[in-house]
Amino acid sequence: MSYIRPSYEVARDSGITSWSRTAQTMGDTEKGIAARKARWCSFLDMDAPPRHMLLVRYDHELPPRPMPHADEVAARIDWAWLLYEKQFAAVDWLDDDAVPHLHPYTGTEIFAAAFGCDVHQPEESNPFARPLIHRASQVAGLKVPEITAESLSTLFDIADELRRRAGPEAVMRLPDIQSPMDIAALIWDKNTFYMALIESPEAVRELAAKVRQLLTCFLDEWFARYGKDFVAHYPDYYMPAGITLSEDEIGAVNPDMFHDFFLPELVELSDRYGGFGMHCCANARHQWPAWKQIPNMRLLNVAQPPTETQDAYSVFADHTAQMHGWCGDGDPQTWRFPEASHAVISTGASSRDEAQRLVASLRVSQCQIR
Repeated sequence: MSYIRPSYEVARDSGITSWSRTAQTMGDTEKGIAARKARWCSFLDMDAPPRHMLLVRYDHELPPRPMPHADEVAARIDWAWLLYEKQFAAVDWLDDDAVPHLHPYTGTEIFAAAFGCDVHQPEESNPFARPLIHRASQVAGLKVPEITAESLSTLFDIADELRRRAGPEAVMRLPDIQSPMDIAALIWDKNTFYMALIESPEAVRELAAKVRQLLTCFLDEWFARYGKDFVAHYPDYYMPAGITLSEDEIGAVNPDMFHDFFLPELVELSDRYGGFGMHCCANARHQWPAWKQIPNMRLLNVAQPPTETQDAYSVFADHTAQMHGWCGDGDPQTWRFPEASHAVISTGASSRDEAQRLVASLRVSQCQIR
């Protein structure tokens, strides 16, 4: 079986990727994956069908995931490889829109750790960084690390080994990435960070700029090694190009501060990488109008209660694709979304048979156009 990965050419005017085939000889599984990628491209474009993408979760055959701790690298690689094998095999029996991918998962600590933050590793939870900066005067002396810093080089080691096993055509998932301001808020003690937004704004900007320098160097190398298309860090949607990140500190600031500190770096990152996907679990409805100013937004994920999430489906219906944790209550066949919206339907199944029945019924009930 031979397979040559499709090539991509990012359209400069839209930031979305157009497809051109570089080989015709493919196995059925690879053809299925290529078709799924093509559907994601159309879905994210907002001007073309399909209006819905479907992910049916069935992971009962997977062992528990090892914690992303520094002493669990081999176990993390083996678990991620097993996940990929099961996802790849599922393409042949489950007709949803999942794209098999290699998953170098982490906690939120990786970039803060590169700057020198200590990392706490709870036994049954993801690691997290302890703050290094406590006052504005410390920022100037903080050096921008290289991407060879241990927390980042370990990620490249994991990804390289997974790619070695899977081959160059396998899609990589991004590690857990936050915005530069969010990473700055991990490095700087929050007890003084929020006050510094008012009292020492230039020091905050300086720290965020240093973080952005490291983040973009890391991403440039990541995309050079593993390709520009990827599965998002969270949730797991396919992106033909661009960047995805978490933006979780903005619930604690007002819209003026969002425009001053957060929005410019999001615009810069979207422009640099040709597309943008965002996860936000903050209570940040007051920032929704400004989100529409981020260029080339491809997908939005909010983690909020159902009433808030239902409003998000309507507010962003004609602006960007959406993939929220709440899709509806009760029978998934009854779930409906605003007419103009492009929404990812995500639900779980307890068996293979149930997963197949859900796919068949949801394709019909949501009138999915292939």
